[in-house]
Amino acid sequence: MKKIKYTISLALLAMGLCTTSCNEDFLENDIKSRLTEDMQWSSEGNADLVLNDIYAVLSNKWNSPDNLDNFTDDNDAGFYWKSYSWRQGIVDPAVNNGTPMDHANGNATDYASWAAGFLKIRKCNLFIQKVTENSANFSEAYRKKRIDEVRFMRAYYYSELFMHLGGLPIITEVLDRNTMGEEELYRPRATFEETFNFITKELGEIVANKALPVKYNNGDADAGRATLGAALALKGWLELYAASPAFNAATPAAGADPNKLVGFGNFDAKRWATAAATNKQFMDTYGGTYALFPDINAFWWEKNEYNPEVIWDRQVVSVIMGSNYEQYGGPVWIDGVYYTWGNYCPTQELVDQFAMANGKPISDPTSGYDPQKPYVNREKRFYDFIVYDGAPYKQDWMAKTDTIYTRIDKVRPSKNQIDFGTDDVGNTGYYFKKKINPLKPRGGAASGQNYVYYRYAEVLLNYAEAQNESVGPDASVYSAVNAIRKRSNLPELPAGLTKETMRQAIRRERRVELCFEAKRFYDIVRWVIAEDVMNKDFHGMKITNTSPADNKGKWVYEVVGLNHPHVFTKKMYMNPVPQPVVDQNKKIVQNPGY
Repeated sequence: MKKIKYTISLALLAMGLCTTSCNEDFLENDIKSRLTEDMQWSSEGNADLVLNDIYAVLSNKWNSPDNLDNFTDDNDAGFYWKSYSWRQGIVDPAVNNGTPMDHANGNATDYASWAAGFLKIRKCNLFIQKVTENSANFSEAYRKKRIDEVRFMRAYYYSELFMHLGGLPIITEVLDRNTMGEEELYRPRATFEETFNFITKELGEIVANKALPVKYNNGDADAGRATLGAALALKGWLELYAASPAFNAATPAAGADPNKLVGFGNFDAKRWATAAATNKQFMDTYGGTYALFPDINAFWWEKNEYNPEVIWDRQVVSVIMGSNYEQYGGPVWIDGVYYTWGNYCPTQELVDQFAMANGKPISDPTSGYDPQKPYVNREKRFYDFIVYDGAPYKQDWMAKTDTIYTRIDKVRPSKNQIDFGTDDVGNTGYYFKKKINPLKPRGGAASGQNYVYYRYAEVLLNYAEAQNESVGPDASVYSAVNAIRKRSNLPELPAGLTKETMRQAIRRERRVELCFEAKRFYDIVRWVIAEDVMNKDFHGMKITNTSPADNKGKWVYEVVGLNHPHVFTKKMYMNPVPQPVVDQNKKIVQNPGY
């Protein structure tokens, strides 16, 4: 997949030129479009070109300065482009063409776009239909494998829309306005439950078929394609998502829902058990193939692609189809030189979730936490993920270690010191280094770091949460969470936790372990805490000296507000259906509150 450098249109053009040169009668053919279509489905190699296009339209999540974490309480990166509307609660079916979480950077957030999502789904339907119609041109093994691949991709594209919009029209054939009437073309939305059942049933059948490999490894020709691991991981995640309080209730988080489009309309405890069983199935069935990677700090490095923890990722090729991640994040000034945009700025709210090295949260009076020495004796992930005041910073490309200072220093001012201004220097007092590859930020799509959608640690956390909600904190819940803690040199969770205290422990582990992986937004939605955590000012760390003229005083650490308030209202637990969609199809019912 990494070696594909040409678009499907160029590939088909090349085939057309070959045919022209090889067959003089081609120019005399009056139905060249029919001939081209026949060629597309005449061989496995040609069909794969169409399949590559289905992968090519994966949302550009790896290449955005304004990723989904910017819509949570974990990050403060200022206000970007169109997404300003969402953060101010300016959300309605006409804002940004009904995709209020969008911005102007390509297709980075088109996973929430009705139009873009259904275009991708159409591509999948076309592939399945044409391979089936032209089955004589393909081996049985090819048909089974590729059709299940595309069923996975269709389920994935549906899931992206489902998590932001709820119930959707279920379309599994290619719609054609030339041959279909209005009744066939204009489909109503299925309910939340019907949409959920459709997606998870597809994924379950893919897993049962066993036509796909369990996992790909680095160097495999098909690395980056769908796998059984990806299908089961997505199924387990969606079951956890749907079992959560925002949807598994008589009245969903988004509000009164008589059409049952944004929730089940009832509570059923068995939904937690189903989610637990699927994630346990992954652990039991694929546990010999997938495992936690020993060094979480190096997990995302390009040289460690397809390590045992990676379940599914998006192939990225430096420069050709590269990532700007290292350009967008990390300290702005390194060794006195401007390098990055400083977009990924952890809030104090996130930093406070990192435990002490002894495993205790900083809120525990016995933890040893000192608010005037806040970066001493913290857990390993804090030092792996966060750049803080006084943090040593060294990447492979650097000749020496730099020390990053964010304090306000009148004697020896640092270019990274917070100024609460509008420049690239962050305002929280923190930068991020999680996922940053050890290469020199140099502008453009320079990074070849793959974008990881799912990893094994998430499966463990999904299982722990679902099992705890289903039966309580049994030994298997402890085992799943402790495996992740052990990797970061943390002691095991204390024995005797109640269901409620274990819930909070799991949520803290999830927030820390998966931070800046586009997971927090879905968590604050499904736990129905977005209205609480988002309608508050976020905080940073202001560090000043009591004797600023000569620094002979004491350095004082003060948590301060950032004055970047967000607005989150009940209806925002789901996006609106775009107004043009409602106008064009009278069968489409709008989401609550819009």
